[in-house]
Amino acid sequence: MDLSVVVVNWNVQELLAGSLSSVFESLQGEAIQHEVWVVDNASADGSAEMVRQRFPQARLIANRENRGSRFVVLLNPDTVVRGQALALLYRFLLQTPSVGMAGPRLVYADGRFQHSAFRFPSLAQVFLDFFPLHHRLLDSGLNGRYPRRLYGSGQPFAVDHPLGACLMVRREAMEQVGVLDEGFFMYCEDVDWARRLKTAGWGIYCVPSAEVVHLEGQSTRQFREGMFVALWRSRFRLFGKHHGRFYNWAVRRIVLLGLWAEEGRARRRAPADPGAQAELARRLAAYQQVRELARA
Repeated sequence: MDLSVVVVNWNVQELLAGSLSSVFESLQGEAIQHEVWVVDNASADGSAEMVRQRFPQARLIANRENRGSRFVVLLNPDTVVRGQALALLYRFLLQTPSVGMAGPRLVYADGRFQHSAFRFPSLAQVFLDFFPLHHRLLDSGLNGRYPRRLYGSGQPFAVDHPLGACLMVRREAMEQVGVLDEGFFMYCEDVDWARRLKTAGWGIYCVPSAEVVHLEGQSTRQFREGMFVALWRSRFRLFGKHHGRFYNWAVRRIVLLGLWAEEGRARRRAPADPGAQAELARRLAAYQQVRELARA
């Protein structure tokens, strides 16, 4: 087996169907022995049955499994693979043995540019999450972004980590550093994986010639406040694994200050009607949960 594609799904049946269709179309006619696995996390929308009926060639499982392929693809269900994107990633890794992970260029459904790879999180990025001083800073290296000209060049370029919506990993690298850390419920597991690969000496690249549509956040939008808490729980775990005491102290101080500012803005903007006040209450409860995590 040359390639395993793993799609992790939760309650996005139609998006999953579109993603799987694009995967099989992308690999049709390619001389790449492949298999497609769907990991469904107890969806209540009939996703698993849809896979059984419409994609019998896919392997439906309840937990991650690797059958010994040379490369493994992790793919979100809110993605659509364009053209030969998977084959392009495969060939790049095949021809570049020092690279352990690669990701494609991501675009929105309407073709607009989407940042596809990032620098590892910094204190500046955490600060800008809460205090977006200027739109140019948000699109800069200070906020972990790579220049758009690198994507426009069409040539592979080194990055800290691709966005986890779609990434391909070399089996040899995965065996060296281990699989995804299941201690992350959602978010940051891809960043943690990339850090471990980098520490072990593997290169990580973005391959702009490979293009994937990313609809972004369709699963996580189902519980917005809950996902805000999950994001920061994962970030604190990530920082704790890879940074020292001072960094973690500084991060938590920035988050506490940011939550205070966010709470003030939310209170000022909320209309007086009951629906808006109920939403405000949920938002403030989420802020309080993250505040407690920061103080732990």
